[in-house]
Amino acid sequence: MDLHYLTATQAQALFAAKKLSPVELLDAVVSRTKDVEPLVNALTEQMLDEAYAGAREAERRYVGTGPMPRALEGIPLITKEEQPIAGRTLEEGSLLEKGRIADVTHPVVERVQAAGAVVHARSATPEFSIAAFTHTKLWGVTRNPWNLQAAPGGSSGGAGAVLAAGETVLATGSDIGGSIRIPSSFCGVVGFKPPFGRVPGLPPFQADTYCADGPMARSVADVTLLQNVLAGPHPHDPASLRPRYAVPTVHAPATGMRVGLCLNLGDFLVDPVIEANTRAAADALRAAGVIVDEVTLPWHRKELLTAAWAHFGAVFGPFVDDILDGAAAEQAMPYTLEFAARAAGAASYAEGLRLEADLYRPLGELLERNDALLCPTLATTAIPADAASLDELVDVGNETLPWPETLMTLPFNVIGRAPVLALPSGTAPNGIPTGVQIVGRTYDDETVFRLGAVLERELALWTTHDWWPTL
Repeated sequence: MDLHYLTATQAQALFAAKKLSPVELLDAVVSRTKDVEPLVNALTEQMLDEAYAGAREAERRYVGTGPMPRALEGIPLITKEEQPIAGRTLEEGSLLEKGRIADVTHPVVERVQAAGAVVHARSATPEFSIAAFTHTKLWGVTRNPWNLQAAPGGSSGGAGAVLAAGETVLATGSDIGGSIRIPSSFCGVVGFKPPFGRVPGLPPFQADTYCADGPMARSVADVTLLQNVLAGPHPHDPASLRPRYAVPTVHAPATGMRVGLCLNLGDFLVDPVIEANTRAAADALRAAGVIVDEVTLPWHRKELLTAAWAHFGAVFGPFVDDILDGAAAEQAMPYTLEFAARAAGAASYAEGLRLEADLYRPLGELLERNDALLCPTLATTAIPADAASLDELVDVGNETLPWPETLMTLPFNVIGRAPVLALPSGTAPNGIPTGVQIVGRTYDDETVFRLGAVLERELALWTTHDWWPTL
């Protein structure tokens, strides 16, 4: 197997057995990056001097000439650029922020560094992490390794792309409307949107119930490993939950668990290939003894979007407005200007809160009868890599819709306290993976990982070497 496609758990076993050095693994992903990055364009910078120093330190620990190895010792990891590192740029994909230097390090970055991860690069985002594609005037177009004409998703699009391309082993992302789960689906990797407060953040968005920083990787075990490093209270984040919760690494059998299968989350139009692959995922759970029954939800995507825009108008919109104020409009991406305009015209925050409660009620009742919900991650099989508008049309079967109406991730940001694990479900005719979400009861992280491990084993897709794209 190519070293650059090792999982973190595989690499740790090889390190412990002294069959692989952390320096050798870093060499492999750096070499792979040199080969594929001109095609994918997923990185904003590499930090190789610091990375090799970290890999050499990890090597000493594994051979017994240093302290004991830590939780992520020697594992190559790429952080999302919007998670700042003090003393380095924090440009968020925008010409308006070009050259800005961060004066604080994000808790997520602090924790992976303290756990011994070899942080060797930072991944690209859309401007201000606003879009479900990763295309900016500052960094150019980031492309999907499975199909270079398509987006890897967004806003953690660079993170999804580097994992799929073999440029790293672990990655961090963040999710305010699907930004971990969308690239996980399009790139054929695993991602977790933690419930609000599980992973600490920075102001002002650490108080935003829609927003969560979280892990992305190439296996459920790796996502578990990284999530358990990220989680826990932080002295600078009053919303961070206490006590620290660790996802179990060994799960009881899932036999007899109940899962509700909802294919359209109310009235989403869903591509037939995605529906078929979601049904295959349901059958895989059934093969493991899980009881899967088809269910319905009385949601309407227009109502979901109204609730979301009310929230964005109150929370995220002013943040963008402050940056755009007095700036030259031509420096901003078109989708950023569109976002600011729609946020300004959104319903009131109070109306949004009422809608959020109305939307949660039927899901809460459904999850009293079921251990989890299974549904598609996205309704479309692709978004163009160079998409530039919030109104960009995408194909959904024989119809076309603006891409925001295909984000089946968004309901679970509106309902921000539900944990959601995103996993591949198959591939579409365009060569791009499709995905499903396992949605748990509020703060019931263990169940989604338990079911995710079963689905990974039964589908046996991304656990095989021939799953990954050829570049």
